[in-house]
Amino acid sequence: MRKGLLPLQAVMVMAVSITGVFTFEAWAQETATPVAQDQNWADVKTIMDRRCVVCHSCYDAPCQLKLTSPEGVLRGASKQAVYHTERLTDAQPTRLGIDAQTVPEWRALGFHTVTSDPEQADTPGLLERYLELGREKPMPENAPLPDALGLALDRPLVCPTSDEFDQFSRDHALAGMPYGTAPLADTEYQALMTWSRSGAPLLSVPIGIPAEVQDQISQWEAFLNSNDPRSQLMSRYLYEHLFLARLHFQGDAPRRFFQLVRSTTAPGEAVDIIASRRPFDDPGADAFYYRLQQSTETIVHKEHLVYSIGPDRMARYRQLFLDPEWTLAELPAYGDAEGGNPFSTFMKMPAKSRYQFLLDDALFFVRSFIRGPVCHGETAVDVIEDRFWVSFLDPDADLSIADPSFLKDGAAYLELPVSEADAGALGALPGFSHRNQVRYLEFRDARYKDAPIYQTGFDYGSIWDGDGTNPNALITVFRHFDNASAMTGFHGDIPETAWVLDFPIFERINYDLVAGYDVFGRVEHQLTTRLYMDELRMESEDTFLFFMPKDVRSQMHKSWYQGTLAEWHTYWHRRHVDGNFPTGITFETSSPKQEFLLTLLERGNGLWATNDPINRCTEGECSKDYSEIALRELADQTGDWVKYLPDLSVLVVENNGGTTELFTLVHDKAHFNVAFLFDEIARRNPEADEVTILPGLIGSYPNFYFHVGQNQLAGFNTALKSIRSQSDYLAAVAQYGVRRTSPDFWVLSDLIYEMFLEQKPIQAGVFDLNRYKDPKPNDDPT
Repeated sequence: MRKGLLPLQAVMVMAVSITGVFTFEAWAQETATPVAQDQNWADVKTIMDRRCVVCHSCYDAPCQLKLTSPEGVLRGASKQAVYHTERLTDAQPTRLGIDAQTVPEWRALGFHTVTSDPEQADTPGLLERYLELGREKPMPENAPLPDALGLALDRPLVCPTSDEFDQFSRDHALAGMPYGTAPLADTEYQALMTWSRSGAPLLSVPIGIPAEVQDQISQWEAFLNSNDPRSQLMSRYLYEHLFLARLHFQGDAPRRFFQLVRSTTAPGEAVDIIASRRPFDDPGADAFYYRLQQSTETIVHKEHLVYSIGPDRMARYRQLFLDPEWTLAELPAYGDAEGGNPFSTFMKMPAKSRYQFLLDDALFFVRSFIRGPVCHGETAVDVIEDRFWVSFLDPDADLSIADPSFLKDGAAYLELPVSEADAGALGALPGFSHRNQVRYLEFRDARYKDAPIYQTGFDYGSIWDGDGTNPNALITVFRHFDNASAMTGFHGDIPETAWVLDFPIFERINYDLVAGYDVFGRVEHQLTTRLYMDELRMESEDTFLFFMPKDVRSQMHKSWYQGTLAEWHTYWHRRHVDGNFPTGITFETSSPKQEFLLTLLERGNGLWATNDPINRCTEGECSKDYSEIALRELADQTGDWVKYLPDLSVLVVENNGGTTELFTLVHDKAHFNVAFLFDEIARRNPEADEVTILPGLIGSYPNFYFHVGQNQLAGFNTALKSIRSQSDYLAAVAQYGVRRTSPDFWVLSDLIYEMFLEQKPIQAGVFDLNRYKDPKPNDDPT
């Protein structure tokens, strides 16, 4: 909790002290923009992070204008969108810091400048002109945005060049920056304009790394670049799983991170990244090296995947991959075919070690499925329910681990779609995921029927318990319409569905959604990725059903796939509920799903709370916090009012004692099924929607802020529960909500970010506000 609000100057000082001086290596010697060592850049960078990066970051930055680093400012903008679900050929990758290194190279890839040309001092740059346009045409204060101003993520973007801006500003007079929000404060506007008019100088002093950290980097690079063939295969396995990670050294400064890259240069030299599309692509015939490169961009939460490293981690890798007895005659090849089947590529490495590697940091890998580039837009995540609980098959119960011949004989059936990609527009799309998955399920079922476990069934010991020390064993996943989030433990009320992942499922999800996914790929790749994930979801649900009593499995499965089309879908996918596989659990209640899941919580020796103090608690176990007690009136509730709430809302509560609390209101949308790619609205069941309320912040894309005093909580509850129409919801917004155009919008946004940094200094990052809602009278609540 935090006392009071901070003025802008204090916010700037805090940001600089927490994150360090914003400095970057000189990189664009050929650029026409001079790079000046100007300390004012730190203040300008702070403003940009809080007002610009909140929309201009990652692959979904409008016009690919990524403002998270000086490199992004110099690269500029493009008319080509990264997310394009209809393209028939693969696009040229445009990854900042990878696919081009100089301004001329970016210009050759279609990017245009957004800063002023120092040789034409009287001509303002695009950034300056967008800011001026926003100043000239501000949004109406604390009111809905004009209808002409679109917020949809897939809205057509014009992305004008400097020569086109005059006409653009006439056609789109309301498109100034910051887009569709309250205006900048005078001090912020003047700081940015002064910086822009002075040539947009960018600080370029090399970042210093403490000697003790540099020593660890040297040790890690030596470890990862050993000439021993087993070590080389281990390093490849680690790289293909950690290439998106923000590596953080144990005990190091909370805002210093590194990335594992492949470089043409050896340790001790400047990093020269090999620009492959995927981590398993061939690095070339010449020698290459695994290097740790410092991350210098603004930390944006939606791509911030923290992975801890240090001496303990290196010792763990030795224990998992180098201490066991295994031999390797030759290293496997690179390429789509090999990357599309990690089970054959890494066959020689002990399967138990590979599975345990995933389990050790299961939350990191689940989050990589979510925060990787695949999860953009509704189609990417409508393969999952809005909230479900995940557990993992214990290695000793997983036949792919316990039986050495399982993966050897079954690897041919575990090919992923990328392994059969071809040059055609639809490539391997027709029937690939269905054909391979059916073959694998037939193989898996036959092997389990011949195994001793088929006589006894899975019991509680068949679920990994974290070995008594690891909280990653139980995870809650939330879907927020077109994005998702995850956290350890089981949160909210008993969910409709639950997943149990074994090693083949876990590894295939990683290679489908992360290692094998190409955000610049054509439509065939996008669809096969989504369809294959559909198969993996069903397989995870089926594994969960093996723990249920045989006589409830079929009905439970039907409740997940309601509707004639959904029943046909499961039939076509050869999904049949196995009523013969026994369960090893003797259930004592008439609610086996609830009994099973809650019993898993009791096995953690305190790793997780056995109850949810707001959403699911029994007498004597509920929260004693005043705000949480009040909010229990809303939690785990159904009703007409729920469907009007945004997918993800942040509630800021100002307590009577001067402190501030943050809560997240998650709208759990109910579905009759999640079996199809399109027309989700037809499969919605809004009458069964619920709200899960969590202390703190989850998610990366808040849809709305509510701001109340502690003594207003009762009224806030009443206002929400009284909603029966869109006009009722708008009345609640007027009293308790913070619109995009509210004078408090940026102040509250800053406060939330500051508290996030205080509470989770390593995990925190800037939130993306592209999805922040603008409630209007004609909105459809479903």
